[in-house]
Amino acid sequence: MSAEKKVKSQDELRLKLDINNVFAEMIGQEHGMTVEELEEAKDKAVEAHQNILEAEAEGKMGFMELPYKQKEVVEELKQTAEELKDKFDNFVVLGIGGSALGNIAVQTAINHPHYNLFKEERNGYPRLFVSDNVDPEGVKALLDKLDPEKTLFNVISKSGSTPETMSQFLVARKFVADAVGEENVGEHFIATTSKDSGYLIEIARREGMKKFFIPDNVGGRFSVLTPVGLLSAAVTGVDIDQLLEGAAYMDQICRKSDFWENPALVNGLVQYLAYKKGKVMSVMMPYSDRLRDVADWYRQLWAESLGKEVDLQGNMVNVGPTPIKALGATDQHSQAQLYMEGPFDKIITFLEVENFAEELEIPAAYEDLNGLGYLGGHSFAELINTEKWATELALNKRERMNQTVKVPEVNEFTLGQLFYFFEFQTAVTGELLNINTFNQPGVELGKNYTYGIFGRDGYQEKKEEFENAADHKDDLIL
Repeated sequence: MSAEKKVKSQDELRLKLDINNVFAEMIGQEHGMTVEELEEAKDKAVEAHQNILEAEAEGKMGFMELPYKQKEVVEELKQTAEELKDKFDNFVVLGIGGSALGNIAVQTAINHPHYNLFKEERNGYPRLFVSDNVDPEGVKALLDKLDPEKTLFNVISKSGSTPETMSQFLVARKFVADAVGEENVGEHFIATTSKDSGYLIEIARREGMKKFFIPDNVGGRFSVLTPVGLLSAAVTGVDIDQLLEGAAYMDQICRKSDFWENPALVNGLVQYLAYKKGKVMSVMMPYSDRLRDVADWYRQLWAESLGKEVDLQGNMVNVGPTPIKALGATDQHSQAQLYMEGPFDKIITFLEVENFAEELEIPAAYEDLNGLGYLGGHSFAELINTEKWATELALNKRERMNQTVKVPEVNEFTLGQLFYFFEFQTAVTGELLNINTFNQPGVELGKNYTYGIFGRDGYQEKKEEFENAADHKDDLIL
């Protein structure tokens, strides 16, 4: 009889940050930093921390409220998920950017890798599809394989004017209406949007859709722990209470004012100092398939939050580290050559899983073949983490800055910690860069050109700019 699995305490499941390999002692004086540098700069980080807490008190840090202020909506989300189990076979998220990447990251991390393929892995919950682009082939291919009568769409847009999401909604609405009739359309859609403004809330009221709301003080890239991410999580059987418990646990750590007791504060400063030292690219490299899409989520969080043209005083600064996603051990065979021997412009953050949910032994065979026989008797968990340690040592040898976030095991509690840790770290780094971490004027400019080109009222000037630019392109198309 196998022994019961020991339930770990929250403290046993705490993330750990290992920054040893950013220091000169490990990677050399030329490219490493020193503890003294952190000590000299830590007052800036402590000031940034205080600014964040003051902004939270003024209601400007909505992501910090999420672990505590959603009790009623969490119960409604769980009840909705149970109600949908027997009614729908497919749950389709229509969203883009922050309205999709967190949903994907949760699904990949928590549910079976082949959740959609095998009914027994779903425990009665519907299949999940996240339609996050407007490639016509991709959109049509998905709809062609779905039964409209057994499909529920979750439309996610705070404004209800996101062109990618709303164009998908219009196609999905027709897809459903043609099958079940105009009068029944609302039963096949859930709107996740702003409570008091925007086009989607108006559409939801007209159609009688069920509605969930995005807090006004939470931006898209910080919204994974709102109904934006929690609904699709609940609908696929993820324990959303534990996601928020993990975030709350990390929040208490991130509130510590002592610099060396607050890993998000320490790492926010490390990232800032690394950037100032020319490490302008921030690589996230999980050694875990389950965490591969956390790196994708992080990429948006880091890029949209920290890539800014002006500082808080309006000065032109054009700052921002470029985030890169990688996957260990896969990208040891694609990107590692560049990291080892290319420019000294990167800081690499590994995600290391200490205890995998599955053990898979490598069978012994061909013991007479020296280059193969040594593998027998070891496990895949040993192999993937050994590959990580070997990459780490090789980077140190090459004087490349790297660090590790250690994840005791991948579950809802540790995933909630990861989300919150990186969100808080981003807020700290933004403060240190003296920029607005929570806006995205560059993204809005691109949206406005799209509106103009498509003929939306009020954007004629943008259409004229596009047409004038197009007149000069032909001569340079080869």
